[in-house]
Parts: sequence; structure tokens; C-alpha cells
Amino acid sequence: MRFKYYNPNKKNKVAGDCVIRMLTIVTNKSWNDCYWMACEEGEKLGDMPSSNHVWLNLLSKLGFKRHIIPDSCPFCYTIEQFCIDHPEGLFVVGTGSHVVAIKNGYFYDSWNSGNEIPIFYLEKI
Repeated sequence: MRFKYYNPNKKNKVAGDCVIRMLTIVTNKSWNDCYWMACEEGEKLGDMPSSNHVWLNLLSKLGFKRHIIPDSCPFCYTIEQFCIDHPEGLFVVGTGSHVVAIKNGYFYDSWNSGNEIPIFYLEKI
């Protein structure tokens, strides 16, 4: 299994903050710092801190490049399989409704989202 339980939320909440959780992994900053970073970017863009528009823009500024996952097996390719296929590096995988950070072949989340179907990913260049 490639899942590593990770919850930097100081109130130990496990829902609704996947963007902030992901940002803590890719920036090595605290949950609080990442929350305010996303809020500031959201304010600049006139959007909510958790919207794809906001966090994709932040990751672009941090040196990530976006890729689409081929639709060769639309229901069998999972986050778990992505980790197996990418044993080294720093990635962010998006499903459309969830986002998770992947570091050196392991995904960090507050729940086992390994069976979720990714549709795109970002790679730290």
C-alpha cells in the first residue's frame, strides 16, 4: 500500500481541506501558512482558496507542470497505481473533486484515497 496517513490540521479535521493538506507537503510549510497563502491567491484571482483555479495557479508559480492522464483505462488507473508508476519525485494528482500530494511513490492524505481515479497530475520540475 502506498498510503501514508497525514493530517496537519491543528483541529484534526479530515474533510474539506485537501488543497491545504497538499500544499503543506509540496511547500514544507505549516497548515496555517498554506491556508493563508491560498486565501491570498484566491483574493488576487477573485476565487475561493480551494478552487482549482487558485491552487493550480499557486503550483505553477512553485514550478509544477501539469499533465493529462491518458484515457486508455478510464476506470482502472488509480492514485495507488500512479504512485507505483512514479516511485520518485514530487507530484500532485487531481481527480476533479479531490487533490493529493505524492512524494517518492507515496500519497499523503487523511483518508485512503488510493482507489480514486486521477484525471491529471502536476510534476515538480
